[in-house]
Amino acid sequence: MTTPPRPWPPTGGPPPGPSGPLGGPPPGLSGPPGLTPPGAGPPGPRPGFGDLWRLLRGHGRLITFATTLTAFGTVIGLAQPLLVRAVIDAARAGGVPVLLIVVLVAVFLVEAAVDTWGHYLLECTGQRVLLGLRRRLIGHLLRLRIRVFDAERIGDLLSRSNADTTVVRDAVAYSLTTFVTSVIGVLAAIGLMVWLSPVLFGLVLVAVVVAGAIVLTALARVRAVSEQGQASIGRMTADLERALTAIRTVRASNAEERETERIGGHADDAYRAGLRMARLSAVIAPATQLAVQGSVLVVLLAGGVLVARGTTSLGDLVAFLLYATYLVMPLSQLIESAQTIQRGLGALTRVNVVFTMPPEEEPAPAGPVTQVRTLASVGNGASVGDGAAATPALEFRGVWFSYVERPVLRGLSFTVPARGQVALVGPSGAGKSTVLGLIERFYEPDAGEILVHGVPLGCSERAQTRRQVNLVEQDAPVLSGSLRDNLAYACPDATDAEIAEVVDIARLTAVVRRLPAGLDTDVGDHGVLLSGGERQRVAVARALLARPTLLLLDEPTSQMDAVNEHALTRVMADIAARRALLVIAHRISTVRASDLIVVLDEGSVVATGRHEELLRTSPDYARLAAVGLDRTA
Repeated sequence: MTTPPRPWPPTGGPPPGPSGPLGGPPPGLSGPPGLTPPGAGPPGPRPGFGDLWRLLRGHGRLITFATTLTAFGTVIGLAQPLLVRAVIDAARAGGVPVLLIVVLVAVFLVEAAVDTWGHYLLECTGQRVLLGLRRRLIGHLLRLRIRVFDAERIGDLLSRSNADTTVVRDAVAYSLTTFVTSVIGVLAAIGLMVWLSPVLFGLVLVAVVVAGAIVLTALARVRAVSEQGQASIGRMTADLERALTAIRTVRASNAEERETERIGGHADDAYRAGLRMARLSAVIAPATQLAVQGSVLVVLLAGGVLVARGTTSLGDLVAFLLYATYLVMPLSQLIESAQTIQRGLGALTRVNVVFTMPPEEEPAPAGPVTQVRTLASVGNGASVGDGAAATPALEFRGVWFSYVERPVLRGLSFTVPARGQVALVGPSGAGKSTVLGLIERFYEPDAGEILVHGVPLGCSERAQTRRQVNLVEQDAPVLSGSLRDNLAYACPDATDAEIAEVVDIARLTAVVRRLPAGLDTDVGDHGVLLSGGERQRVAVARALLARPTLLLLDEPTSQMDAVNEHALTRVMADIAARRALLVIAHRISTVRASDLIVVLDEGSVVATGRHEELLRTSPDYARLAAVGLDRTA
């Protein structure tokens, strides 16, 4: 069968939007805010003060109690200068006010205890806020559409879930409360200073206003500089993750120096942003300190004159000086809180970008959601009635799909029977891996229809589809953890007997015996303690343990030697006798063993049949076979 490629777009179908991993965001990602090209600025409105408060939802009682405690401690502290004034005035009258001194000491100790309790509660609240934010972020990241990961860098997403959330935690749990209590302290101190001496307060106000103008000017730049620094850290983390993941390739390519320069460049950017932040802090801190020192100096000079003239008492002057000194702490905390809040808003901007990235959601069903009775429901080795066997395991009906307006599949149609091995072959870029991605519903077709066991994918939930269909990827990822954990990943309730069965089927028995702790041996990060062929067999066993009715294999023998390849070929034949097997094949041995071969070229089916038949009837297949199928991968 030969089908000439059809022109784009398909008649009567919707035009394809950009999608997939090549060069940009896929269909549906340009509408919702949040998915921006790497390095682009965050979309949508920037978060404000209210967004930080909203993160405290669910912690209202605890944060209110902690804020009340710290505010109460502030008020207690403000009573101390008045007690000092009373002690001084009493001493000048000729007596030793023992009771007042005891009260002063008691007030000091109560303030220390209240502050300690309040700060502990704030620490607990901060950790709860951080936990809740990280759990939300982790859950959202793991549910993002696959094509989001095609456009974003994993390391940067990791940085947003780690470093950025910590900055947000500091802004929410500590700085907001500190800001509130500092405002209370500043206003109360100002009120008492005005009550004690309006003249001296006027002199203090001049110094504070001058310093405040300098501080506010610097604060206006803190948020932007913080965002730049966090973005640089995100890029550094992303490139470091990239290099460490491929560390063997880096070493084999003598690329350590180049990677050091690349990653170090991002570290330099973060360093320069840190220097800009340091300059801003260097302006803010001395301005505050000079305002306070200047205020104290002015108060001493002017107050001394007033005391000498008898306009005010020594106790009033000492109390006023203490309030001026006490004003330093809440004022400094107020400015520091403002800096931290600005940094937190910058970090929250980056975190919110992740929440605006579209998750994988169930599309509106084209018909009633159907619960399918699959081959797995009758057991792994049981026979199936003619009616069930007659329904194809998979059908592609005129499926179109594109990456960034470049059509990859052009009206693709083919059928996989309920049992048997079907091989997909074709040159690189023909759309073979895209077919598997569409079956697993990593992407949605632009036009056409895909049916699994006679049910359109739009009429079943993704979770149900993925229970029926399992995929063994070409790079056969193995997760950090024990071999048992990896085998039972898709079927965590599997029994030891079921695990032993798939271990035997995938020819892993010798591997298990070799490992020091057998199935409970840790296989290392990315399965580094296993060979490439062993990792592929682990992936096959993992997929088989889930007992899918349709098994997808993306070149399962690519990293196997001839002995293991021959053994797995026999296993695949046994699997195909009881369920559907769709294999992307690049080796002629796998293709020859298939019951049906589907030849793809430029996203269309150009021929179908058995190996011997296609050699006679299909020039495309004959050309592939002549040069060696494995050379076209």
